[in-house]
Amino acid sequence: MAHRLDTAAVLGAGVMGTGIAAHLAGAGIKTYLLDIVPPNLSDAEKADPAARNRFAAGAVQKALKSKPATFFDPDLAHMITVGNFEDHLDKLAECDLVIEAVVENLDIKRALFAKVAKVLKSDALLCSNTSGLSLEGMTADLPPDLQARFCVMHFFNPVRYMHLLELVPGPKSSEETMARAAAIGDYLGKGVVYGKDTTNFIANRIGTYGLMKTVHLMPEHDVTIEEVDKIVGTPMGRPKSAAFQTGDIVGLDTFVHVANNCYDSLADDPERDVFKMPEWILGLVKAKNLGRKTGAGFYKKVGKDIQVYDVATGAYREQKKVRFDSIGAVREVEDPGARLKKFVAQQDKAAKFGWAALAHTLCYSAKLVGEISDDLVQIDNAMKWGYNWDMGPFEAWDAIGVKDSVARMQAEGIQVPKVVMDMLESGRESFYGGPLSDRDFYDVTAKKAAKLPKDPKNISLAALKEDAKNVVEKNLGAHLIDLGDGVLCLEVHTKMNTIDDDVIKMLARSVEVAESGFDALVIGNQGAHFGAGANLMLIYMGAMQGEWGMIDGAITGLQAALQGLRYAKVPVVAAPFQYTFGGCAEIAMAADACQAQAETYMGLVEVGAGLLPGGGGCLRMVERWTEGAQDVKGADLLAFIGQGSLNIAMAKVATGAEEAKRLRFLLPTDGVSLHKGHHLYEAKQKALGMARAGYRPPRPRVIKAAGQDAAKSIQMSVWGMVQGGFATEHDAVIAQKVLHVLTGGNVAPGTELTEQHYLDLEREAFLSLCGMEKSQARMQSLLMNNKPLRN
Repeated sequence: MAHRLDTAAVLGAGVMGTGIAAHLAGAGIKTYLLDIVPPNLSDAEKADPAARNRFAAGAVQKALKSKPATFFDPDLAHMITVGNFEDHLDKLAECDLVIEAVVENLDIKRALFAKVAKVLKSDALLCSNTSGLSLEGMTADLPPDLQARFCVMHFFNPVRYMHLLELVPGPKSSEETMARAAAIGDYLGKGVVYGKDTTNFIANRIGTYGLMKTVHLMPEHDVTIEEVDKIVGTPMGRPKSAAFQTGDIVGLDTFVHVANNCYDSLADDPERDVFKMPEWILGLVKAKNLGRKTGAGFYKKVGKDIQVYDVATGAYREQKKVRFDSIGAVREVEDPGARLKKFVAQQDKAAKFGWAALAHTLCYSAKLVGEISDDLVQIDNAMKWGYNWDMGPFEAWDAIGVKDSVARMQAEGIQVPKVVMDMLESGRESFYGGPLSDRDFYDVTAKKAAKLPKDPKNISLAALKEDAKNVVEKNLGAHLIDLGDGVLCLEVHTKMNTIDDDVIKMLARSVEVAESGFDALVIGNQGAHFGAGANLMLIYMGAMQGEWGMIDGAITGLQAALQGLRYAKVPVVAAPFQYTFGGCAEIAMAADACQAQAETYMGLVEVGAGLLPGGGGCLRMVERWTEGAQDVKGADLLAFIGQGSLNIAMAKVATGAEEAKRLRFLLPTDGVSLHKGHHLYEAKQKALGMARAGYRPPRPRVIKAAGQDAAKSIQMSVWGMVQGGFATEHDAVIAQKVLHVLTGGNVAPGTELTEQHYLDLEREAFLSLCGMEKSQARMQSLLMNNKPLRN
C-alpha cells in the first residue's frame, strides 16, 4: 500500500464492530475499539476507567469466547485497545483508518462524525460500515476535505470468514480514497466489489430479494420450509443452509430489518412488494423466535431433534423426509453449473419451484445492473463472496443457457430485462466469454464485450492448463503445472483431493521433475479443500478383502514419496487451506515450508477411522514436539511426546492456521495468507525466495527416543480414561499403538533412532489396526454414514 496502515480505530463495539476490530488485529494492525460510556453508572463507576470502557472491553471478552472463533488467534486480542467516545476520541489522531460501526441511526452517526472530524489527522480515511443509510445524508455536514476521504467499507458477518467487502463512494469521495480503501481491503484478504449509494448496496439487495421471492412463491408451489431448504441449497449451487437455515443463522429480526429497509426505501422499485414481510414471519419475531440465538426461529431444537415451523398450522413439528426425483438426479453432479442446468430442467414440484425462484432472481439482478453497480461482474462477485453462492446470477444464467432460458421465461410470462434482450439481439449468447486466461464480459452500458480486469497476484491453475505447454505431466489424480519463473506446481484433483495411487505416483514424480528442470516445487490446488486425507474406501476395501500387500504397498509408497519431498534438492512449499486432514496434513508437514491460508483446518484425524497416521505424521509429531529437547542432556521427553500423542489420539483439528502453529502441524516460520485469491502466488514467492537464498536440503536426522517407559506412563492415563467412561477399550488399543510409535517402540530412553525406524513402526501399526474388526467398523461408519463410531 502507498499509505501505510499502522493504526486503526473502530467506533462501535457491537457484533460487527468487534468483528472488524478482531480482523484488523489479525492482520497485525494496532486497533482502538471504542463505544459509548455505559448509562446509569454510579458515582464511583463514573471515575473508574474499567467501568467507563465496559461495553468495548466486554465485547472483546465475548468475542474471545465465541464459536466459531472471532479471532484468528486469541493472543491477537492484545492488539486491541478498548476505550469510549467521551475519553478516548483523541486517540483517533494516531489512526490511518477509522471505521464507524454504530447503530443504524442517521442522527447518531452524524453527531459522532462531527466529533471525529475535529481530531482526525489530515490524511486518514473515515469509513462507515453502514448497510442501509444514505451516504449523502450521512456526510453532508463533514468538511469538504473529509468528504473526499470518506467512503463505505461494508464488511459481512462474521467478518473473519466472509470474503466480501463492498466499497461504496460518497458523493465527494476522491479516486485516491477509493484506491486506498481497495488496497486496505486487499491487505485484509477481502474480495472487493464496488457498489453505489443505493439501499442495501449489492449483496443484501439481491440476497434479500431472492429469499423474499422464495417465501412468496411457497403457497403457489405448495412447499414446506424443509422442502425449500433442500431445493434452493446444493442443487442450485447455494450453501447447504439454503434459505431458512440461513435466516436462523442471521437472525429473523435482522432479516426483517433488512427487508423492511428495502420496502420503505424502494418506493420506485416495480417489485417493491416482494420485500413486504408476510405476517407469519412477523409473528415469529413478535414471539421472540429469532433463530439460533433464541433457540427457535424457522427451526427449533427440541432435545436432540430439530423441529420445523409449519406455516399452515403455526406450530413446530417434526421434519418430514424430503425426497424429490429432481434432487436425486443431480446428487452426483459435481460441477455446480451442470448441476443447476440439469436440476431446473426437471418437471417435478421441486424443480419447478427452484426454476421459479431462480428465474425471478436472475431477472431482478439484470434489472439492477447500472443502478447498484456499474457492471454485472460486481454483482456476481458480491453474491459469491457475500452469500457463498457457487455462481453469481449471471454466471448461473450462462450455465443454464441464456437463450433457451429466456425463451422459457417469456413463455411463462416473465418479463426479461432489456439489457438481456439487447445482448441476445447483438448476437452474443452469454454474459462471459473467451478463454479463462483472457475472459471478457458483456458491458450493459457500452452494449459490447469488455475485458475482465486481471489481478497479477491471482494465479489460476485452470487458466494455465488451457495452454498445453504449461502442463508438464498429468494422470487421473494430479497435474504437474509450470507456474513460470522456474516453479513447478503439483495440483491434486481427485474427489475431495484425497490421496490415491495416482496421487502417490505424482508426488514422487513431482520431485524428479522439479529436480531436473525447475528451481522450486509448490504443492497446492484451487478446489474446495487442500485435501481430506487418504482414500479411505480403498483402505477399507483392501482390509475387508485381506489385501494386506496392497495396503502395505500404498503406505510404503506414500512414506517414500513424502520422504522424497522432505529431502528434495529444490525447496518444496505446500499451500494448505480449508480441510487439510490426515495424509494431506502429512504432505504439508513433509514440505520444507508451508504458506497456509488463514482458514486452514489441519489435523491428523486417522483415529476417527480406527487408524493412525501412516505417512510420516507420527514421525513429524516426534520431530516437532521434541526438537527443543533433543540436544539437552538428560532431558525428559515424556511431556513433549505426551502433547504430540494428544494431537493424534484425540484427532485434534486446528481451527485456523495460527492454532495449527500452536499444535505444531505448522511451523512458527510458516507463512499465513489472508487473501485466498493470492494464496498460490504467495506460496510461489516463498518457494522462489528459498531457492534464491541458496537452498540446501535438510540432513537426515537421528532422533533420541522417549522409550517404552514413557509409553507405559502415558498408557496409565489412557486406561484411567477408559475406567472413567471417557474412552472405549478400542480407543485405548489405538492410543497404545500411537504411543508405541511415538516413543520409538521397545527401546530404552535416549536410544538414537533413524527416521526410517519410526516410519516402519507407523506402517506396522497401521496394518495391524486395519486387520481389527472394530477399526473396520469405524471405517465403515465414516464411509456409509459420514459419522464417527465410538466402539
